[in-house]
Amino acid sequence: AYEKQALHDICLEIPDGEFVGIIGHTGSGKSTLIQHLNGLIKATDGAIYYQGENIYSEGYDMRKLRFQVGLVFQYPEHQLFEVDVLTDVCFGPKNQGLSPEECKERALEALKLVGLKEKYYKASPFELSGGQKRRAAIAGVLAMRPKVLVLDEPTAGLDPKGRDEILEQSLHKETGMTVILVSHSMEDIARYADRIIVMNKGKVMYNDTPKNVFRHYQELEKVGLAAPQVTYIMHELKEQGLDVDVTATTVEEAADEIIGALGR
Repeated sequence: AYEKQALHDICLEIPDGEFVGIIGHTGSGKSTLIQHLNGLIKATDGAIYYQGENIYSEGYDMRKLRFQVGLVFQYPEHQLFEVDVLTDVCFGPKNQGLSPEECKERALEALKLVGLKEKYYKASPFELSGGQKRRAAIAGVLAMRPKVLVLDEPTAGLDPKGRDEILEQSLHKETGMTVILVSHSMEDIARYADRIIVMNKGKVMYNDTPKNVFRHYQELEKVGLAAPQVTYIMHELKEQGLDVDVTATTVEEAADEIIGALGR
C-alpha cells in the first residue's frame, strides 16, 4: 500500500575522472539514485554498468564494487563506530585484506587529504564536531582508494575553507577520482561540478554543464530549486543596463564579468 516508484527511466553515463553534481528537491530521487551506484539498492528493472560490466549479472563481485565505488552518507556519524579516529579509518583497508602497516599508511594518507588535524587521530569519533565527523567519514572511504566517490551532502556544517579543502583540493585535483556530489548548495555545485544532473519527480530534468543548467533558473524555481545567488545578481545587472554575461555561475566569473563591463 505504501509502495512508491522513486525513479523512472534513468539513463546516465559518467566518465572516469568527472566531477558530477546531482541536485533536486527533497523527494526527487537523488539519494535513491546514488544508492544504486554501488548496489546498496537493486533496481527493479534495467541494468547498471561499471567499467563495462553489468553489476546485476550472475556471479558479479558486489563486495569488490563497494571498494571501488565509495559512498559517504548524509549523516557521517552513522558511519563512525571504532574507539578512535585512526582505527576507524583503518577499518576499510583492513576489510580489503591489507596488512596493519598498509592500513595505517592508507589511513594517515586519507586523514591528511581531508585536512583532519593529527591531534584528533587518537580521539573518539564521537568527540568530534559535525564537520570533523564528516572529514573522518570521508577519510574512511578514501583509505580504500576507490575509483568513484559518491558524496551525499558532505559539506553541511563545514565553513567555506573546509568545503574547498574537501571538495576541490583533496578529492578531485589530488586524486583524479570520479566524484559524484549530491548537494542542496547551488554555490558548491556551480563551483566544483563539471556537469549537473537535475532530478525532479524521479526523472532527469536536466543533464548539462552548470552554465547551461542555470540558464533555466526560472524553470528550476518552479520545481523548488534555485540558481546560485550570482545568477540572480547578473540578471539584475543586465536589466539595469550593464553589459554582462548572465551565465556566470561563480563569484570569480561574476567579478571578471563586472570588471570587464565597467571597463567597456
